[in-house]
Amino acid sequence: MEHSASLRDIVRTAESFIITAGAGMGVDSGLPDFRGREGFWTAYPPFRKLGLSFSDLANPRWFEEDPRLAWGFYGHRMGLYRTTAPHNGFAVLRDSLKGKPHWVFTSNVDGQFQRAGFSKGRIVEIHGSIHHLQCASPCSSKIWSAIDMHIDIDPVDFRWRGPLPTCPQCGA
Repeated sequence: MEHSASLRDIVRTAESFIITAGAGMGVDSGLPDFRGREGFWTAYPPFRKLGLSFSDLANPRWFEEDPRLAWGFYGHRMGLYRTTAPHNGFAVLRDSLKGKPHWVFTSNVDGQFQRAGFSKGRIVEIHGSIHHLQCASPCSSKIWSAIDMHIDIDPVDFRWRGPLPTCPQCGA
C-alpha cells in the first residue's frame, strides 16, 4: 500500500517554499474577514445604514468625494492592524521553515507576516500595504511609511477627525 508523505516529511525534504496567503490567515488573529457582507458590517456598523459594502468603500474615489469617510475607513483598518498580534500559526509556520529559503506571496495588506518575524525582503504584498502611503494626485510614484501617522477616528461614525493627512511632497 502506498503512503502519502506527511507534511513534516515535505517540509524536511523540500529545498525552498512559497507561502501563499489571503484573508483567512488573519481571521484567527481576530481580524475581520471583510469579504462577507455580514462580517464587514459587523466590523463597520455605520456603513450598513449607508448601504456601503467593503468594495464600495475601498474605491479611491472617496478620497476626492468624501475624504473624511475614506481616511476613516482606511485609518480604522490601519489602527486595527497595528494593534492586532499575529496568531501562533504564523510563528509555527515561520519556525518550521527556519534554515530553508522561503518567500511569502500574500493578498493581505495588514502586515501580519512582518509582525510575525518573516523577512520583509521576502514578502510580496500583491495589493500593497496599508502601512504605507502614496500621493493621491499623484505628484510622484514615491511611497512612505505611515508608522508615525496619528490615527484619529470617530468611534461612532468611523470618520476621520482632525486634520487630514497630506503628501509631504506637494501637500495634496
